[in-house]
Amino acid sequence: MKKILIIGSTGLLGKPVTKALIEANFDITLLVRDKTLAEKLFPKARIIKGDVQNRADIEAAMQGQEALFLSLSVKQTEKESDFHTEGEGIDLIIDVAKQLKIKRIAYLSSLVHLYQGMNGFDWWIFRIKQEAVRKIKESGIAYTIFYPSTFMESIFYQSKQGSMIALGGKSEYPLYYIASEDYARQVVNSFKILTHESRDYVVQGLEAFKQDEAAKIFIQFYKKEKLRTMTAPMFIMKLMGLFSQKFDYGYHIVEALNKYPEKFEAQKTWDELGKPSITLKEFAKKL
Repeated sequence: MKKILIIGSTGLLGKPVTKALIEANFDITLLVRDKTLAEKLFPKARIIKGDVQNRADIEAAMQGQEALFLSLSVKQTEKESDFHTEGEGIDLIIDVAKQLKIKRIAYLSSLVHLYQGMNGFDWWIFRIKQEAVRKIKESGIAYTIFYPSTFMESIFYQSKQGSMIALGGKSEYPLYYIASEDYARQVVNSFKILTHESRDYVVQGLEAFKQDEAAKIFIQFYKKEKLRTMTAPMFIMKLMGLFSQKFDYGYHIVEALNKYPEKFEAQKTWDELGKPSITLKEFAKKL
C-alpha cells in the first residue's frame, strides 16, 4: 500500500509519522484544518483543507487512497458534550472508508487508556478511546492499532512549565518511555510488511522509569537551561479540576499514568517492526 491519507498530521505525534512516511516514499495525502501550517511542514505532500466534522471533506481527501493513518486526540479543553474526532469523527471516517473501499486503517491509541475500569477508575475520554478501538476492529477493514507507552516528548512539550518539570502525585509503576522518532519508524515498517492481516502493536521504549525518575534523567542531560521538578499533590489537582477543564484533564491522565501497572509487552512489535534505538538520555541531549 503506497497511497495513505493521514488525518492528524500536524500534531505532536502526527508530525514525525508523516515525515517518516514521506521520507520512505509513500504517496501521502493530508486532511488538515490549517493548510498554511501543513504546507510549511510538509511541502512534498498533497494537502486538502477540511474538517473531520464534514463528510464531504473526508470523502474528497479519501478519494483514490488505499489506507488511512489516524493520529487523533481529545483536546484538554473539550467537554464531553462536544464533537470529538475520536468519537463522532471516527464514525464518519469509517463510514466513508467502507464506501470508498479503503484497505487498511492504522490508528494511534494508547496503553494508559487500558486503566479504564481498574480501581474504580472511570473517565469519559477513556471510554471514547475504547469505543474508537472497538469501532475500527468491527469495521470489517484490516487494521493496525498502536498502543504506545508514554512518549519522551511529553516531558518537554507537556510537563515542562517554564523552568520546571511539573509532576503530579506519586508514580507507582515504571513506564517504558518511547521516542516519537522510533515509533514513526515502526509505523512505516508496518505499512511495508502488512497486507490483509490485522495487528495490535504495543509500542514501548528500551528503558522503564517512574515519572520522577524520568524527569531527573531528562534534567540531568538537557543542557539548554537549568530545570527542576515540582510535584503537585493529587488532591490539589482534583480541586483545581472542579474549576478548569484543563486541570480536570490533567488530574485524570496523571492518576491513570501513576497507577497503570504497565509491563513490557512490545517484543512482538520489536520483532516485526524493529527495536527502538533512542534512550531518554539521548533524547534529552538532542533537544
